[in-house]
Amino acid sequence: MNERRAERALRLRRDQPGSVRYTRPAVVPTFDIREPAHFPRGDLRRADVEQIRTVAKQVWPDPASRRRSRDRGLYKLAALLAEHPGDTWQQRWDASPLGSEQVAARVLGGGGAVGTEYTQGVQTLFALRIVRPTLAALRINQLTIYPQYVVPAENDDGLNGFAAAVSAAALSDHFKRWALFDVCAAMTIHGVSFAYVTPESFLHYAFETRETTPRTGLHVGKYVGHSAWQVLFAMGHFPPSAPPTLRNALRAPQLTIEEMVDRYEVADPRMRELFVAYLHRRYPDVDYSGLLAAAYAIVKLFWNGIIEINPAQGDLNVSQEVYQQWHRSVVVREDGEQRLDMSAVLSPVRAFYFDLQSWAVDEPAMWGHWVTTCPVPRSTMNQIGRAKRRVRERVHATVRTLQPLLPVLVDHVTADYERWATLLHRATAAADGEAFTIGGATFVRTFSREDNRRVRHGLPAKVRVFDEAGRRIDVNRSEDSAFWAWAIVETLRHSGLRIEELTELSQLSVRQYRRPNGEVIALLVVAPSKTDRERVIPMSAELFHVIASIIRRLTVGGKTVPMVTRFDTYDRVWSDPQPFLFQRHIGQHVEVMTTGGIAEKLRHLCQAIAENDPRFEGVHFRPHDFRRLFATELVNNGLPIHIGAALLGHLNLETTRGYVAVFNEDVIRHYQAHLQRRRKARPAEEYPNVTVDEWEEFQAHFDKRKVELGSCGRPYATPCIHEHACVRCPLLNVDPNMLHRLDEIEADLIARRQRADNEGWQGEIEGIELTLGFLRGKRGDVNGRIRRSHDLGIPTPAPRDHPG
Repeated sequence: MNERRAERALRLRRDQPGSVRYTRPAVVPTFDIREPAHFPRGDLRRADVEQIRTVAKQVWPDPASRRRSRDRGLYKLAALLAEHPGDTWQQRWDASPLGSEQVAARVLGGGGAVGTEYTQGVQTLFALRIVRPTLAALRINQLTIYPQYVVPAENDDGLNGFAAAVSAAALSDHFKRWALFDVCAAMTIHGVSFAYVTPESFLHYAFETRETTPRTGLHVGKYVGHSAWQVLFAMGHFPPSAPPTLRNALRAPQLTIEEMVDRYEVADPRMRELFVAYLHRRYPDVDYSGLLAAAYAIVKLFWNGIIEINPAQGDLNVSQEVYQQWHRSVVVREDGEQRLDMSAVLSPVRAFYFDLQSWAVDEPAMWGHWVTTCPVPRSTMNQIGRAKRRVRERVHATVRTLQPLLPVLVDHVTADYERWATLLHRATAAADGEAFTIGGATFVRTFSREDNRRVRHGLPAKVRVFDEAGRRIDVNRSEDSAFWAWAIVETLRHSGLRIEELTELSQLSVRQYRRPNGEVIALLVVAPSKTDRERVIPMSAELFHVIASIIRRLTVGGKTVPMVTRFDTYDRVWSDPQPFLFQRHIGQHVEVMTTGGIAEKLRHLCQAIAENDPRFEGVHFRPHDFRRLFATELVNNGLPIHIGAALLGHLNLETTRGYVAVFNEDVIRHYQAHLQRRRKARPAEEYPNVTVDEWEEFQAHFDKRKVELGSCGRPYATPCIHEHACVRCPLLNVDPNMLHRLDEIEADLIARRQRADNEGWQGEIEGIELTLGFLRGKRGDVNGRIRRSHDLGIPTPAPRDHPG
């Protein structure tokens, strides 16, 4: 039994691609076996049924009906297990179908009342430590009230304290039950007392649960352990050095440089020392992800590839024959696909050789004996230049494919969000069992027992309905998913942000600049990313509407935007708590959306559209595609792409900012420190002093953007290139108060078209139809914004003494 458990523990996660050291979480998942066998009510592994009944009656005396049912279950289980060999209950259990993890006890009992008796008997054997089940065997029996058996059986002050802490935690009853169950289950399958529930053992339990739970939209593996971990850490059961949340524990931290090299198992100790020394020398010049990429290219692909071809290779003097063999092998990836970007492999290798040559001039003792000719010829790099042009051509072809599909995607996410928002509004107002119709479809509101309990306590019930097919729909979850799909698409397409920049947006990124004449201009501060400079974007009405909608959603009920940490998947570090905008509730914890999760959501959106639109078959939008489309639209309209570059030198970032009163000073300090760290990584010349003339020119820009119908969204320091054909211009932001003027222009255009039709002016008709199309599109955009929200202003912060 123990050998099987140990084998499973060692196998855990090691059969995944890649090295264990590379995929390790912050806490290594192992269960602790140092504690002697734990029997809180004495060793009953060889006891007869009467002895067990006596102990059970002492531990769980009430209610009498359950006691009688439990006794019958114990007798029946004893008779069933007696048919199998073994001296102990554990041995007979392992030899029986129950130990095979394939069948639940209630099934062997035939279900119904008899099946319940079997289940109660099983819970007794587990809670009294007579049988130690595997996780699968425990879960297949669906022991919904298992903590009610374990807590009294243990009679442990620590476990009782944990139960009290869970009861007092700010969790829903559902997640309180799961938190207590998770700890009791971990204790049972590991055979330990509460004192030995360590971060390592509990993480092992969480890992195993995730691995053995079917991956469905509501699978319990998504939530297992999160609430319990938070309570265990908060009550001081876990040491202060442990991560404060399970999410933190699951994320792999930064590797040391030695670990970067050692995961590729370099056999020659001299070569290992060289690679470690080289990466240490490069460390100040590159970020963590760049260092990882260099180690992968130089050690994993290049050196290990050379050793496979020539095991006797002892230095960097690689012959052309060996190099050509290696080059032919590396153009094909491990999955059999062609490697499209060879520069990502060859450029670090060439840099490695040339760095050694350069450093050897100043430090010959350290690097001189490694210097040799670089095996990668210049001609190969020229070929890579041609390959890069092919890559660029493929990117341009992708943009040309996606450009006409973008309006379809936008219409889909907008319509889907509005449909779910309407359903949520109607269903919220409906009573239990009330039917209502939306768009020809009938829905019926339904309340669960927990919903009725919440209503009795003055809390809002979850919004669930049955559709015409009898399917139960969680409207809250579906509406929330539709909202974030809409927010992601709209923010990306109106801002051109990189995906990392999107996830880094916080409420502190929203600034407002008040001009001397009282006009307020909304700005979006984008922190400098790894390869781009910081930029401040004057938000269009559409972009501001999306950001304002996000903030309103996060601050509903007078709350402030929740403070959460964000994990940087590139640098493998956690941020300080900040009011990030793209955050969602996952179960009982809040987390910032990941770049992978956003990409996956976009893929699913395109797959859903493809069911009705064949143009999306095999096509999907990636987050960076929106940036390319954004830049393409600017270029196609004749506008230079220098919004950020122009604004960076001409705007004081310390001007009036919204929401300062909402946050503590340390939050503001964390955010400013985040910006300063990013700024230090950029050249100093990107931040010149602002001259008086530059500032006056910057001020005048906003006056020149004002037109009759609203404001022009053209970038700073650019004139109007459309000869003031504002209705047709895609950069016109129509003021909702000027909708009546659009109606007047439309009536005039229709009259002009009628005359042109009478006179036979076909060219004039074509131009008028084009203008009418633009006009109606702009009116539709404005009406859509008004319909979704009547308030496009910056949300009013809650007072400091607000109870929320």
